[in-house]
Amino acid sequence: MAVTRPDGVRTVLGISCDYHDAAAALVVEGEIVAAAEEERFTRRKHDASVPVHAIDACLRVAGLGPDDVDAVAFYERPATLVERYVAARRRQGPSGAASFARDLPRLVSQNLLVAYRIERELRRLGATRRPAFHYVEHHRSHAAAAFLASPFERAAVLTVDGLGEWVTTSVGRGVGHRLEVFEELRYPDSLGLLYSFVTAWCGFEPNDGEYKLMGLAPYGVPRFAPALAELAELADDGSVRVRAERLGWYRWSTGGRRRLRRAFEGPPRRPDEPLTQRDADLAASVQALTEDAVLRLARHAADRTGEERLCLAGGVALNCVANGRVLREGPFRELWIQPAAGDAGSSVGAALHLWHEVLGHERVVRPDPMSGGFLGPAATPEEVHAWLERSGVPHRRIPEEDRRCRHVAERLADGAVVGWYRGRMEFGPRALGHRSILADPRSPVAREHLNARVKGREGFRPFAPAVLAEHAADWFDLDHTSPYMLLVAPVRAEHRRTPEHEPTALAERAALPRSTIPACTHVDGSARVQTVEAASNPAMHGVLAAFHGLTGCPVLLNTSFNVAGEPIVATPDHALDTARRARLDLLVVEDCLVHLDDGRPVPAP
Repeated sequence: MAVTRPDGVRTVLGISCDYHDAAAALVVEGEIVAAAEEERFTRRKHDASVPVHAIDACLRVAGLGPDDVDAVAFYERPATLVERYVAARRRQGPSGAASFARDLPRLVSQNLLVAYRIERELRRLGATRRPAFHYVEHHRSHAAAAFLASPFERAAVLTVDGLGEWVTTSVGRGVGHRLEVFEELRYPDSLGLLYSFVTAWCGFEPNDGEYKLMGLAPYGVPRFAPALAELAELADDGSVRVRAERLGWYRWSTGGRRRLRRAFEGPPRRPDEPLTQRDADLAASVQALTEDAVLRLARHAADRTGEERLCLAGGVALNCVANGRVLREGPFRELWIQPAAGDAGSSVGAALHLWHEVLGHERVVRPDPMSGGFLGPAATPEEVHAWLERSGVPHRRIPEEDRRCRHVAERLADGAVVGWYRGRMEFGPRALGHRSILADPRSPVAREHLNARVKGREGFRPFAPAVLAEHAADWFDLDHTSPYMLLVAPVRAEHRRTPEHEPTALAERAALPRSTIPACTHVDGSARVQTVEAASNPAMHGVLAAFHGLTGCPVLLNTSFNVAGEPIVATPDHALDTARRARLDLLVVEDCLVHLDDGRPVPAP
């Protein structure tokens, strides 16, 4: 229902759910005070259910109860989504009857009744009154998450994803607390869905494996560009016209399957099959198309709006290679990307849209309204120490920050792999130094070791460097801060290493050192950079500074604190369990150190 008591609204709960990456965000008087993804608590990757655990966590962070929620903002319009679903099934004709009969009960009981389901969960948490409920269009939520959470007073706004209701791409402008959308691209014309289609063809899971495809792309050449051009036409303004019937989005035909197999030189790869050069070339082809499209969209947005700054959101905005090209080659002076650019971040966008655009509140422009992405819950050092004592886990407590960072840096320099759990949990898909695994980037074998033994993931995948912000320009061709690890930049030439011989096998190419920090330099000499500043991320800056003092290298390998197929850890016991299973050498939980490689048994939490 619509908001009925605007004068009484102080606290807005933003929610996204029912597709993937369910999340909750709490906005109090216009300030983002908390946000979290449901998967972190349920331990189900990409959990789509009503985010009751994330809601509870956000309320606890804010020190509020369920009855303090004045309004709920939902990140899309379910009725419009069902309308699009029905229209697409009609295009399928009789062949879509079975799937329509199967899906219709779920659409009615789940999507159309989402307000009732959210209210029910709030009552289970203890609410005694019903908050006002407001639906926000999917791409409006993305646009609000991009601009209203940005540090800009005005900017062009670009959203690109797979699909939300009907819209797949939008171009607009934000000024003050208002957003204006000028142009939209509608289903089936979707850059994100095309990328997901190739992701699936290469044997990865759509809505999960797109980042793997991006990592695979540098191993290939874009020789399938002509084949993709037959499936999707790219216009000068960056819009894409997808021939959905050729991709089988409406219905599959035997002839259509044969044509795609010929065009892609074979059938889709099964997930258990080894990767081939064909897969790498397909990845390179769709990545090149995506970069070209996003760059054209950015130029078109500049022409359309006349703005010098750009805000980005939507799942495609997580393509950090394309983002890097927009920054280097695009027309904008500054770029800001929503760190939770996918559907999870739309919980923030929906809440901000309700507060600013519906209720009309002015916006206070802050240097970083997303608080470094550190919007989740935290454990206090006292709570951690008491938990370790109760659990009987041998540990050492070092309250002094400098001593602790020095000790961890020494272990890292000696080759230890460290689980790092500090402060409030990150919101979004990147670990930014609060729920991270750290290692020495200078090691030529760390990448292979981490992929195979620690993370249990594909060997071709790169790791990201975290670098002291004051030294970033000395190591990377980057003249822009990148605190959210959403930009790819080349490693500077003086740190690069050219192999004498380039093998053809993917695994052998991945293992070759490409720079003086080979563990986090990709096969093409690039890196997904995180710049770390003392003011916004003091603990991570401290350990980086200590490592720099010991080794002369201001860089650490930083990867998410999880193993393959699992979400990033949320609680200290998640951290201990994951550290043991990943066979880490040292676990840092707030000011307590648990040495896992000294021969002493570590009991389960």
